[in-house]
Amino acid sequence: MIIIAVCDDESAETSYISGLTRKWAANRSISARFLEYSSAESFLFAYEDDKSANILLLDIQMGGMDGVSLARTIRKSNKTIQIIFVTGYMDYIADGYDVDALHYLLKPVTEEKLASVLDRAMDKLAYNERALYISRAGETELIPMHEIQCVEVRRNYVTVYAKGEGEGDGEYVLKKTLGEIEKELGGGFFRLGRSYIVNLRHIRKITKTDVHLMGGMVVPLPRRLYGEINKALIEQL
Repeated sequence: MIIIAVCDDESAETSYISGLTRKWAANRSISARFLEYSSAESFLFAYEDDKSANILLLDIQMGGMDGVSLARTIRKSNKTIQIIFVTGYMDYIADGYDVDALHYLLKPVTEEKLASVLDRAMDKLAYNERALYISRAGETELIPMHEIQCVEVRRNYVTVYAKGEGEGDGEYVLKKTLGEIEKELGGGFFRLGRSYIVNLRHIRKITKTDVHLMGGMVVPLPRRLYGEINKALIEQL
């Protein structure tokens, strides 16, 4: 079951968005619980006790705390909740990028557009739940796929570079081929020739010669793959 919250200080707008969201879930046979909040403060008060909300449809301009401030507070400890801004103003789009918002919906919101964005939110939630199983020294660890930045092969071993949310960065050395681990990673990753696989969601910049990752790593890019990785990145967005 997923939990979807709507936060807007206009009761009519809250009812409208909630109604569309319930219809979307029913049409897709998605089991969901729906929550409504009339202010950022009321959401935050409930959130302190229960952080299980998966999707937040959030107005920006509200009395008291605004939506962007609320999103920044949430992002300090929660990187996976899907935040969708719903507002009548275009002045805050840059702020949406700062808090890793999934999308920015302008009012009046149509059923079709909202459904499309919610579908994307579900895809991202599913992606975040996937994990790579690593067995070593008699123990099995689960590394969330969204934390993996890249994989590098050296002879008969691969190194998985991951960025955790609580315990910092990690490196995991495994005796596998790059092809074997590529199959385990699945979608959302791109293979750079014979030596690297990168997580498309961790790419900060692509040049003609390198791929710059958000964690600071720089991975060499074969020139013939420049067009392909750009296309893959656009399709991932």
